[in-house]
Amino acid sequence: MDASLQNAHIYGASTVLLVPGAVSTRRPATRTPGCARSARSGKLIPLAEKRKVIIAVEEVWNKFLLSPLEFARYVDEFKSPWVKAYFDVGNVVFYGYPQDWIRTLGKRIAKLHIKDFKFERGQTVWTPLREGQIDWKSRPRCPRRSGLPRHATWN
Repeated sequence: MDASLQNAHIYGASTVLLVPGAVSTRRPATRTPGCARSARSGKLIPLAEKRKVIIAVEEVWNKFLLSPLEFARYVDEFKSPWVKAYFDVGNVVFYGYPQDWIRTLGKRIAKLHIKDFKFERGQTVWTPLREGQIDWKSRPRCPRRSGLPRHATWN
């Protein structure tokens, strides 16, 4: 992760992505993954601050952060403006409603990734934006007032 922070600084990137861990039958939620442990111990946050690069944590269908409250608490526990959320709308539809996650995470979100899909016969089918099953009308209306980034990545 320190190489990622250094490279981000060199190339002028504002953020690096960190998937903090996964939960499985072999890896219980109580076992903190290495990168998250390094950030919590204070090794990575000073590097992020020195290089002016945010460490953005993402939930990626890995059963690690299953609710917006849990994700918000996880980010807040770092007590640093250099650790925020990388929020991917499509990654949370199995666990809840993206608009709730957006409202709860609010200013904790450093980067926003939007995509849409629908469920067909037990399969996930990626669709163009607004043609899937994500409720886009319920999202916060004004990104600036909600603390969201002004730009987003989509696919």
